[in-house]
Amino acid sequence: MSTVVTNIRIDKELKAQATELFNDLGLTLSQAFTVFLKQAILHHGLPFAVTRPPSKELLEAIKEGEELAHDPNAKTYASFDELLEELNIKK
Repeated sequence: MSTVVTNIRIDKELKAQATELFNDLGLTLSQAFTVFLKQAILHHGLPFAVTRPPSKELLEAIKEGEELAHDPNAKTYASFDELLEELNIKK
């Protein structure tokens, strides 16, 4: 197998943390990078999901929903029709 030297620029602390992690896994940084590239080729893209973290508003809504779900005093409805009636909405 023929190899080539490749230079990449990364943050010094990031490299140190990654090197420590991969060494614990029995890999050099070069070997880990090779695994990443092979997986990217196999998946025809990044070998993991790249997503945006949830917004502050979404996190607040989730928290509010969880609090309501555990609040014994929160209003509940036996049926969807009962909820519509409470809101004065006709079917």
